[in-house]
Amino acid sequence: QVQLVESGGGLVQAGGSLRLSCAASGRTFSNYAMGWFRQAPGREREFVVGVSWSGGTTQYLDSVKGRFTISRDNTKNTVYLQMNSLKPDDTAVYYCAADQFGSGRQHPRDYEYWGQGTQVTVSS
Repeated sequence: QVQLVESGGGLVQAGGSLRLSCAASGRTFSNYAMGWFRQAPGREREFVVGVSWSGGTTQYLDSVKGRFTISRDNTKNTVYLQMNSLKPDDTAVYYCAADQFGSGRQHPRDYEYWGQGTQVTVSS
């Protein structure tokens, strides 16, 4: 089992920044590729960004490229999502997730473990 706890969400004005963190406990964190997903009201959960177990490979949703950056620190069992130039369309609950068997996969069903989510609200 892997337990994931997100933090760092909040209310920010358009153009602002937030940094989300996801702290992992349980099994060896570095064995897992990690992803951030988001879900807005009435919409399906969507992939935002993913990072390989080593941190060397990343994938981004086109609409966040150049604005969001994922990173991980395997010594701290934590993955981060730096979000800059936020837009109202980025408003959603953001979830981190762990994938033991793949890397760069973008469908929620491919991820075995999930955090509880953290709300990000961007006002216009």
